[in-house]
Amino acid sequence: MIVRKSSAEVESIAAAGAILAGCLEALVAEAGPGVTTGALDDLAETYIRERGGSPTFKGYRGFPKSICASPNDMVVHGIPGARSLEKGDILSVDVGVTLDGLIADSALTVPIGAVSSEAVKLMDATRWSLEAAIEQCRPGGRLGDISHAVQDVAEGAGFSVVRSLVGHGVGRQMHEDPQIPNFGEAGRGPRLEPGMVFAIEPMVNVGGHEVYVADDGWSILTCDGTLSAHFEHTVAITEEGPRVLTRRESEGE
Repeated sequence: MIVRKSSAEVESIAAAGAILAGCLEALVAEAGPGVTTGALDDLAETYIRERGGSPTFKGYRGFPKSICASPNDMVVHGIPGARSLEKGDILSVDVGVTLDGLIADSALTVPIGAVSSEAVKLMDATRWSLEAAIEQCRPGGRLGDISHAVQDVAEGAGFSVVRSLVGHGVGRQMHEDPQIPNFGEAGRGPRLEPGMVFAIEPMVNVGGHEVYVADDGWSILTCDGTLSAHFEHTVAITEEGPRVLTRRESEGE
């Protein structure tokens, strides 16, 4: 069942989202050659807690850290640690913030120094696919419109969408109904209504869509070793259209 949020709940999620957006801006500013993913995790936890929030991921289903940091061919759920970033890497960073019992969730992929043209194209296509999906978050639409928009943009750019991982409802819990695949047919699925809040998160690979779970039980990587990018926003459906609750200042409106 898709849980619709009250106006007050949406505002609380937006407040969590504002902390999250600032945290991601700080992580982007800090990420560079020689910086460890563990140092980024420490920065994120301090940033979130100093502003009255808590890192949603820490301890969630046993996850040991505050953020997910996933380089290059790692799609999602990378555990931060001693790995130092290198020039030419791309790093996907996923963050959740809980504030007053409500949760926001967002992610981005950042280049570390100069990266390949293929990596730039991948990141651009993934970000554009997210924006296309957000545009579908309007009352009267269908859930499949969101999924189709991601697939259309990503595959149109020559990439593949990960099919075994999905976006989801979010707010009162980290993962709520509905699941939101990054592929599908437009015009199908539940009708979109005001008060629904979704974490929409394209995960896009240079090569095939197949992925596997690493021995640590968390990290998910591309089977063919090709690059992957991940962008995510928490979005509320309102009478006026989509409202992005995790928009960063550097993105504009």
